[in-house]
Amino acid sequence: MKIKKAKVWMLAILSGLTLGCTGLDEEVFSEVTEDSFVPGESDIIALMASTYTPMRFVMDWQGYFDLQEESADIIVTPTRPNGWDDGGVYKRMHWHKWDNLQWQPTNTWRSCYRGINSINRVILQVESGLIPVDEQQATDIINEMRGLRAFYYAILLDTHGNVPIITDYGDELPVQHTRQQVFDFVEAELLEVIPFLTDVVGDVSYGRMTKYAAYHTLARIYLNAEVYTGTAQWEKCINACNAIIDDGKFSLSPDYSDIFATNNDKNPEMVFAIPYDAIYAKQWTAHMKMLLPDHRHVFGMETQPWGGSSCNPQFIDSYEEGDNRLQDTWLMGDQLNKNNGSVVMTLTKEMPSIEFCDATQGFRCGKYEIEEGATGSLSNDFPFYRYTDVLMMKAECLLRTGRSAEAAQIVTDVRSRSFDDPDDAVVTGAELEGDTTMAYGTLDTEGNIDEAGDQSPVAYGRFLDELGWEFACEARRRTDLIRFGVFQTKNWYNHKPQGDHTIIFPIGLEELNTNTNLDQNPGYIK
Repeated sequence: MKIKKAKVWMLAILSGLTLGCTGLDEEVFSEVTEDSFVPGESDIIALMASTYTPMRFVMDWQGYFDLQEESADIIVTPTRPNGWDDGGVYKRMHWHKWDNLQWQPTNTWRSCYRGINSINRVILQVESGLIPVDEQQATDIINEMRGLRAFYYAILLDTHGNVPIITDYGDELPVQHTRQQVFDFVEAELLEVIPFLTDVVGDVSYGRMTKYAAYHTLARIYLNAEVYTGTAQWEKCINACNAIIDDGKFSLSPDYSDIFATNNDKNPEMVFAIPYDAIYAKQWTAHMKMLLPDHRHVFGMETQPWGGSSCNPQFIDSYEEGDNRLQDTWLMGDQLNKNNGSVVMTLTKEMPSIEFCDATQGFRCGKYEIEEGATGSLSNDFPFYRYTDVLMMKAECLLRTGRSAEAAQIVTDVRSRSFDDPDDAVVTGAELEGDTTMAYGTLDTEGNIDEAGDQSPVAYGRFLDELGWEFACEARRRTDLIRFGVFQTKNWYNHKPQGDHTIIFPIGLEELNTNTNLDQNPGYIK
């Protein structure tokens, strides 16, 4: 998103970067008093800025993207000639051998609680009268903050499960809650505030917790409710999706690649975006990890990427012929100089081992547009929730409840933009109910399966394939694999399953040492 397009909301968000939000005890508005500050609309927005800025960890170094993708079956970061062993951090994610010092889970925990802490502070300031707003303004602020807090807790519900629910701004050590209690809290908060959240879709609400972002969060927790609580909530998920669909505020982007363009803030799919800017709202650094140093010549970049992550070849082999999402998502084969068309390098699909791969081995993610002159941070807004996901959540729930024909029609509609021949886009309910096309099993150095592992059919595995092809590299694959029972059972690339306990991450050692009310998640050593 470009600053020249930004409205007052985005300026406030960007200002949150300079205000800072690096510690749980940081007072962003410590100098604001009732006597010195009579807020207007822009001031109110600025007040809330610090509650949104922690989201930018999603595409930052070892952030949420890494957590969701490195632990799954699409993205792999092998040791390379220029490094990337990094003390085994990426191998541990791939092998599911993380511990309580692993940074990606700790970063997720701390970033979410940074947001929650800022939200609780803002609510306290409003409720106490420290920020002099009228009654309607106070109600609007508090409802938006509660919805956003539920969003952060929805992430923690998925990643760590048993976490403290903190709803006030104080010094007491918080107590731990069960995953069921966290689920119940997120659901109750969202249901209570949704009627009062804005249904305006446009510049003033872009990147904010609207009614639709809240419904999307609700749909996500219902979609995964069986994992979180043991009880499926398929119909509730369908109802939450329909609440978004029926209002008609969003639509499928006619062009798949436009969703991930540099200037994507006007895309009709954006239900809830995390705004980035290469100058004022940095932290989009994932491209530096996925592109090779010489890609600077391919895209005309002003910086040199680092070249670590690439795609598991098993996933590449799963694509159907004619699916343009393959070329729209991955950089493959000859990479051409932007200025003269010469071959800069050639990327190959082969990846001998996570222990070591040459620089050009493995296809690289090219889903997100690299603007000419790009630096170490991109300006592409991240589509955390997009409309296709709404449709696909509904389709999955229909499929799981015996309405496969309806599900197939939705999936066909989604596929239609990615196939040149409309007939190739058609998929049937029977196909979606079938096994995955992914050839699971660990690979030897020649790319052949050397240990098949569990080869039992994956229920609705063909639908899981559709999720992979549509949402590859969108910081969600781990969650999908868990819901389909693949994460903790299947072999892929150099990975073998390590047990059911891995579906949630360990609580960090520092968090355990500083809060005696916390118990480590089952299966992990404190």
